[in-house]
Amino acid sequence: MRTIRRLLYRDIAASVLFVAVAFLSLFYFIDFIDLVDEIDRAQGRTIGYAVLSALYEVPGHAYELMPIAVLIGTIYSLARLAQNSEFTILRTGGLGPRRALLLLAALGVAFGVVTFVIGDIAAPASERQAVLLKASKSGGMRLSRAGAWLKEKRPAADGEHSVSVNVGGMTADGSLSDIRIFEFDAQGHLVMRLSAPVGRVRATGVWALEQALRVNFSSGPASAEDQVQESTHARLDWPTSLNARVVAAALLPAETMTTMDLWRYSRHLDSQEQAAQRPQILFWKRAFYPLACIVMVALALPFAYLHARAGGISLKVFGGIMLGISFVLLNNVAGHIGVLGDLTPWLVSAVPSLLYLLLSLGAFAWLVRYR
Repeated sequence: MRTIRRLLYRDIAASVLFVAVAFLSLFYFIDFIDLVDEIDRAQGRTIGYAVLSALYEVPGHAYELMPIAVLIGTIYSLARLAQNSEFTILRTGGLGPRRALLLLAALGVAFGVVTFVIGDIAAPASERQAVLLKASKSGGMRLSRAGAWLKEKRPAADGEHSVSVNVGGMTADGSLSDIRIFEFDAQGHLVMRLSAPVGRVRATGVWALEQALRVNFSSGPASAEDQVQESTHARLDWPTSLNARVVAAALLPAETMTTMDLWRYSRHLDSQEQAAQRPQILFWKRAFYPLACIVMVALALPFAYLHARAGGISLKVFGGIMLGISFVLLNNVAGHIGVLGDLTPWLVSAVPSLLYLLLSLGAFAWLVRYR
């Protein structure tokens, strides 16, 4: 049994590695060609910038393509073994359907662990470096026209106050830019407005604002002279519960966040009574995505039980590519449907993998029983 395991694992792993390298090379070339158009020596965007930026995108592509590479590589390996009658010899030597399924499931778990490590460690780190590199060459990072909005609630003497924070972008050194802060009392009246062109988030839970303009609004009559009080500060420390993780989650793309970062951000949104459907779906998709490797291995196993005359290796590999593309498409569409329909996040994220797992097991059972 050890010999069979070594034969299957070595052949499948080599095929998956070959497919993954081929896909990553193709995607690297496409990214590099796109970045060549952005070369601007006046801003320091040289050919080296394009090479490095495209390289930072590789771990993210590896994470996204891993299940497809596992599916295509496993189909190619098993189809080749079946075409050469090697898999038939293994079956006559005692490799029954149940044992073959367990062997490949263990290999799928190993591929899932690799996918999790890439997606939770390598990809977020490389994506952050890509964002910082682009910001350093562009003089900063501008968000959408509305900027990024954050919210927190804080206790006060007259009841709970609501604070809304708007950040326009991020400078090249990681500082926040175009900061606007609005504080409302329990009745919804504006009591304070704070603005600053630049600010930094400290580890102590304090924002250090520079050239800040603070406007306090009192609840007195309109004729009172102190109804509006303005003050300027060269440097102002603003205490808040919005730490660096929350700010990074709101400003940076979701690809730069780990699974735990997505969980913390969704919990923060829940505690502030904000819409958390999208980060929750992203969290569950990130949590279930490594399990897709097990599904892909199970989906590839029926191809080993197809007779050689049922189609050559190229036809089976093409079928594997179509299955992989359909899985990725369904996985992405399910996320959007979950957001639009306000569906249960974990169920929306698990449905694609469950459907393809049932498909693979049904096809496997039918082939073993009737073919």
